[in-house]
Amino acid sequence: MFKLKVLSEPDVVPTSQVPDDFPLSYSPAKSQASVLADGFGRVHNYLRISLVERCNLRCSYCMPEDGLDWTPPEKLLTDQEIIRLARLFVEQGVTKIRLTGGEPLLRSGIEKIAEELGSLPRLQTLAMTTNALLLKRKLYALRAAGVNLINVSLDTLQPDRFKAITRRDGLELVVAAIESALRMGYSPLKVNCVVMRGVNEDELVDFVEFTCDRPVEVRFIEFMPFDGNRWNEDKLVPYDEMLRVIRRVYPIEALHNGRNETAKLYKVPGFLGQVGFITSMTDHFCEGCNRLRITADGHLKVCLFGRSEVNLRRVMRSGASDQDLLELIHTAVSRKHARHAGMHLIAASKNRPMITIGG
Repeated sequence: MFKLKVLSEPDVVPTSQVPDDFPLSYSPAKSQASVLADGFGRVHNYLRISLVERCNLRCSYCMPEDGLDWTPPEKLLTDQEIIRLARLFVEQGVTKIRLTGGEPLLRSGIEKIAEELGSLPRLQTLAMTTNALLLKRKLYALRAAGVNLINVSLDTLQPDRFKAITRRDGLELVVAAIESALRMGYSPLKVNCVVMRGVNEDELVDFVEFTCDRPVEVRFIEFMPFDGNRWNEDKLVPYDEMLRVIRRVYPIEALHNGRNETAKLYKVPGFLGQVGFITSMTDHFCEGCNRLRITADGHLKVCLFGRSEVNLRRVMRSGASDQDLLELIHTAVSRKHARHAGMHLIAASKNRPMITIGG
């Protein structure tokens, strides 16, 4: 049997640390729900799995300008390792899985992975976040496999600006994919827009108008700091400022928000779609966080902004049983902090680039 050592510390587990040095406190007598519960009563039923680090865009807020040394293929999760981990999490109460990247549609055999995940009992939502450059050609297969929620990353509606932000062409492909997904019945289709001062904050009203006759939810995301993206507070457009700008043109009204909702939701009366604001920097929603993340190289992150990671890939390849994995997962989740450190401390701390986390 794979053996795990018990240590009394630390709170932060560096990526490079041998995984069996992570402290354990799991008891097999605990209920299923408690395996994914932290010390603050939050039960995590939402798992984000990054399928690949690579991307066919080069967005400045995600990809460091000087590029990355990609993880060797042999250190990325295999299809069966992904499915094994997903099954374990679903058995412990996860009802929603989101496939991310990099760009998840670059993963070879993604349709088969989606089909396997979509067949997991008790999984209610199989979602995907994509830049949509390859989405149109894969929509039918993904829909048949069970992908029932799509988020499209789109930071501008202007072709020249799209090229400037992403360092690639492709706005027409993205918009065409959105329209195709809507015709296939994806509703609401979510559009993620990272708002950056001096880059695209002048398009807020244009994106609101994009919801007029489409059942889309445009989600305005505050610019967040990650390694290599040159974050600074001057580029941050706070939620309350975005709201004021929009309200000069449209009388958007607040909608009800659930406890685990990441976006503050609003709607223009009479518009088919709606808008949301993800306020990670100026008004965190940590108290309702129900999300866990597995990176493409197989590390579990319990907080997007935290340095702590547990190398599940290495544990699996060392012969760990499902029970060993559950012990490790429970300990990591139980040590999750009440909230992140705040935008200035986050900006000063070491973390991965966004592209290697999976968002």
